[in-house]
Amino acid sequence: MTFIDLTHTLSEDMPVYPGTEEPVFLAGNTIEKDGFAEKKITMFSHTGTHMDAPAHLLEGRAALDDFPVDKFSGRACLFDFSGKSRPAIEIADLTGIEPLLEHCDFLLIRTGWDRYWGTEKYFRDFPVLTEQAALWLSKVPLKGLGIDAISVDPVETTDFVVHRKLLHKNFVIVENLTNLDRLPEYGFTFSAFPLKIRSADGSPVRAVAAVEDKS
Repeated sequence: MTFIDLTHTLSEDMPVYPGTEEPVFLAGNTIEKDGFAEKKITMFSHTGTHMDAPAHLLEGRAALDDFPVDKFSGRACLFDFSGKSRPAIEIADLTGIEPLLEHCDFLLIRTGWDRYWGTEKYFRDFPVLTEQAALWLSKVPLKGLGIDAISVDPVETTDFVVHRKLLHKNFVIVENLTNLDRLPEYGFTFSAFPLKIRSADGSPVRAVAAVEDKS
């Protein structure tokens, strides 16, 4: 079994969603002064590689801590859209992997946008699902969706239609993944465990893929 880290490192100079404050890491205690080291961390719940709960956008819907822990791990398949020049992922693009989806708990979408992490381009022009494709996908009995971009909706959105279609069906959404180029199309386990925060609308996660070694 090979484990592949799909998580960006949290740091004070990391990219954050436009309008969100950057995280702050303060040395609350030091070995030199206190005999032990401890950091005080201040950040928003949707910072870095993170998970969205239905409660993020839908009033009265499930928070992350409402789900059983097995919601955050399962069989996964990869949809590689990184070689396409089109900005929209259509239903026709997804129907080709429909047989795979029948055996998966998570769909991970590779756009290739993680290569722009730390640059202005990371925030624009990344591929997203159309409203029709999101509706189609929401009818597949998945636990969740992951993507290697800042969001499943364009940054300039005001209605978050893709989020809403998926979250309405109790999907969890994992954004800001990385290293999806190291994954096979199928045959791996995806895990992304959020912090156990009461009434969590979202949380940073440590996202990992476990890939079976070929004998």
